[in-house]
Formats: sequence, C-alpha cells, structure tokens
Amino acid sequence: MAAAFDPWDPAFLADPYPAYAELRERGRVHFFEPTNQWLVPHHADVSALLRDRRLGRTYQHRFTHEEFGRTPPPPEHEPFHTLNDHGMLDLEPPDHTRIRRLVSKAFTPRTVERLKPYVRGLADELASALVAAGGGDLLKDVAEPLPVAVIAEMLGIPESDRAPLRPWSADICGMYELNPSEETAAKAVRASVEFSDYLRELIAARRKEPGEDLISGLIEAHDEGDRLTEQEMISTAVLLLNAGHEATVNATVNGWNALFHNPSQLELLRADHTLVPSAIEELMRYDTPLQLFERWVLDEIEIAGTTIPRGAEVALLFGSANHDPAVFGDPSRLDLTRRDNPHISFSAGIHYCIGAPLARIELAASMGALLQRAPTLRPVSEPVRKPQFVIRGLEGLRVEVG
Repeated sequence: MAAAFDPWDPAFLADPYPAYAELRERGRVHFFEPTNQWLVPHHADVSALLRDRRLGRTYQHRFTHEEFGRTPPPPEHEPFHTLNDHGMLDLEPPDHTRIRRLVSKAFTPRTVERLKPYVRGLADELASALVAAGGGDLLKDVAEPLPVAVIAEMLGIPESDRAPLRPWSADICGMYELNPSEETAAKAVRASVEFSDYLRELIAARRKEPGEDLISGLIEAHDEGDRLTEQEMISTAVLLLNAGHEATVNATVNGWNALFHNPSQLELLRADHTLVPSAIEELMRYDTPLQLFERWVLDEIEIAGTTIPRGAEVALLFGSANHDPAVFGDPSRLDLTRRDNPHISFSAGIHYCIGAPLARIELAASMGALLQRAPTLRPVSEPVRKPQFVIRGLEGLRVEVG
C-alpha cells in the first residue's frame, strides 16, 4: 500500500497524481483499510472491471444487506438512499435497462444536436458578461450557470425555481465522498427531502399540463409496457441534474486552471481554435473531474493473483487510469494535440455517461466563447482546491480580462 495515498490530506488533494504513480508501480490492486476498499489504479483493470458483470453499482437486486455481509444504512439516512437507490446510476439490470431505455430518448444525437444553438447562445452571453465586468469568478459566472441552465431547461424547471438546484446537488453529492461525516449526511438528507418535494409538485403540475420538457416525457414514457414510477421519475430527474452539471462544472474550472499552469498549451489553443475538441478530451484526462467510481463485488474476482471476495467493494481510480503510462505517452504532460486519448472520464460499460455528448457540447461552447470573447483571460490568484477527493474541483477561479 502506497503511503502517499491519503484522500484526506490537503497535499494529496492538491496533486494526487504522484501518489497514483506510486500505487501503479506497487501493483495492480491494494487494500485500503480506512475505507475498507480495494483500490484499482491501472487503466486496463479499471476499463475491464467497468464492463465486468460480476461487479455492480448495487447488490440489493441479488442480496439483502445481511446476506452480503453489510450493515444497512442508518434509518435517519433513508431519504437520501430512497432518492439515490432509484436512479439508474445505482441500479443494475433489469431496472437499469428499463429506465435507461426510457431516458435515452431524451439524449438521442438528434435531440442533443438541436440543443446546440441554445447552449452556444447562453455560453456567449455568459462570456460576454464576464468580459463586460472585466473579469470575475469563472466558476460562478460561467462554469456553473451554463450546464445548470441547460439541464433545467431540458427537465422543464422554470427559471424562477433554479436557484436551489446547485446547492441541493452539492449537498447530495457530498455523500459520494469517502467516509462522509454525519454533518455531510444530514445535509444530504435535507437536500434529498427538499429536492424530492419540489419535483413531486412539478410532476403533479406536468400531469395536469404537459409540456415539451423531459419530465413531461417521462410521465408519458412507455416502451413495451414499461413505465417509470413517481419515485423513479424523481430520482432520474435528480440524477440528470447532478450528473448533468457536476462533471461539466468541474471539468471547466479544472481545465482552465490546467491551461493557466501550462501557458504554452494555452497559447497554442488561442492560436488555433480548431483544437477545442481534442483540448476538451485532454483536459478531462489530465485533471479528471470524477476521480473514483465504486463497484460492489457480486461474484468473486481475481486481479493479478489476488482474490477479491463477494461482498467487497472496489474503488476504480479514474484519475490514476487516465495517467497510466502504459496507455498514455508522457501522461503528466498536458498535450492538447494528443490524438490517441482513450480516457475513461465518462466511465464505460452499461453505466457509461448518457449525457457525455451533451457535456462535450457544453464544454466546447464555453471554451469557444471564452477564447473568442476573452483572448487575454488570466487568473487573478491561485485558486483554492475543494477539500473533496472523489469529485475534484475548485472553490472558485478568479480571472480578469486585460
């Protein structure tokens, strides 16, 4: 076990990639006692296990907590788990298949393509406002408003109701960190109750007066007799909002922070905007917004001679996999022209991010607008890294326009 791996150490949070290199050098799997998890740091193993049906995001479709050797969550956490456990990210087939099939109708290439003008227009507005103000916080002024507005627009959440969405999401996502505190759990429970109550009212309103939005579509959705329960609709809407903007927000600020620390690459991008698509892929690889993805071992597996029993939990280290020199040449170097870039920032297998095409459109729109409107954009100060490990981001990113 590499001593450098300490997900609560500020030095590790500032730059976890050297510790990942140590993990990869020491072996293919490591037991990490503080979280009772098996850490998997190599790209080939992470990629394979994401597709391995002997692992799952849940075990409750096959086992009770007791049968699986796990303690049920505390009763006071129930609102969070009810919300979380009915979303497709934490379900396995057949429920996952049914819900994903219904939701995927909202994410067809044609539907996502139709959103492009709206996304580009909003990105341009936000970039222009930042320029008019002479600068500001890239996180709060551009990175957050864009994806939140896009997914809220898709879901049919009125503009007047959108202010609590980001705080609710942040509080709920706190539970995805390693060993969350009771304070974190209490915030997540409160946000789960408030968000669920709001969506229940919105669903009732859409039943009476359907619109062209996704929630109206989910109410009417049926495919070979399949339907979503109200709880599944609520959980799906929350998942789409959380997943639909958390990664994009953090990819935006992590990406610009990386560019500011690699000025030669930033100048290359400023000189050639056609590099935007490959730049987005490289920036998501270079400083991965989701560092870890957990899976339960449903049936015993073996990694490099180490047997991992049923009931164990594996932590697939996306950030480490994306810096594996066996796959990426000179992985610690930011290279916006990198062509062979099989990063796994959007996961893989049946849980591959359903919104990945939309996220790429949003990232390209905001980057393109900032390159065009603010070609002299520069940081005002060194940003503060959020104290979380799993979801990697910044507290803010103050910038000015020369």
